[in-house]
Amino acid sequence: MGKLDGKITIITGATSGIGRCTAEAFVAEGAQVLITGRRQKEGNEIAEALGERCEFMATDVTLENDVKSMIDHMVAKHGRLDCLFNNAGAPAPSGRIEEIPLDGFEAALKVLLSSVFLGMKHAAPVMRRQKSGSIINNGSVAARRAGLSSSMTYGCAKAAVVQLSCSVAMELGEDSVRVNTISPGGIATGIFGKVMGLDDTAAEGTVEAVKVGLAAMQPIPRSGMPEDIAHAAVFLASDESSFINGHDLVIDGGVVGGRMWSPQQESLQQMRTAFGIGDTSQHRE
Repeated sequence: MGKLDGKITIITGATSGIGRCTAEAFVAEGAQVLITGRRQKEGNEIAEALGERCEFMATDVTLENDVKSMIDHMVAKHGRLDCLFNNAGAPAPSGRIEEIPLDGFEAALKVLLSSVFLGMKHAAPVMRRQKSGSIINNGSVAARRAGLSSSMTYGCAKAAVVQLSCSVAMELGEDSVRVNTISPGGIATGIFGKVMGLDDTAAEGTVEAVKVGLAAMQPIPRSGMPEDIAHAAVFLASDESSFINGHDLVIDGGVVGGRMWSPQQESLQQMRTAFGIGDTSQHRE
């Protein structure tokens, strides 16, 4: 029996990366899935590959009518909505604060923050009536620590997503509707290539190089993978997480946990050497 058997679900931004991987996991666990995105060709191909329990709807999550339409479509077709994963995202402007253009800043907030607001706004009345449902919003470790994204705009938006999600969780929880965030660390997807200005196809070709670059970021010596996020999303969409609400689930291999052990010990040894103490590794703390 699948963990999501019979669940009616929507995943935004599902034509690549985390969204696509999560769609594959949801279908494998028995859910009926609507995937959305702006790339019609890719979306249709993914839906066809995943079979009869997956369909695609071209959607711009920055447009309220589009967001309302995707939710109305699933409710009209299936009579309910059990899970909404607000996953859609995009790179944000980087650079010094004085260099960031206002229009770029505002455009990024529309994709990264306003889309989450719109998804919750239109899913809420459906789930309230049901007295059940799980909303999952994609956060980031950049919401917790400055410097974990190349863009302060991105970190700002994700911090707002985490706070907004918690606030809505306190409200909708009274109707047995859960709202949680997943905050990924360094996940090997094409997003890094897109940040560098590559087109979608070229960006997807950078994933193997990204894996190598991310492997040393955290105590666990590998990059994060889309599957790591997909498995967490399955859990939060399932009844196994029915008492989890208002939580930010960080999946980062330990990035935000603190300073890594080995560099810390190297620094301590350098300090001992500077003090003329010599090698006292047997006394490491």
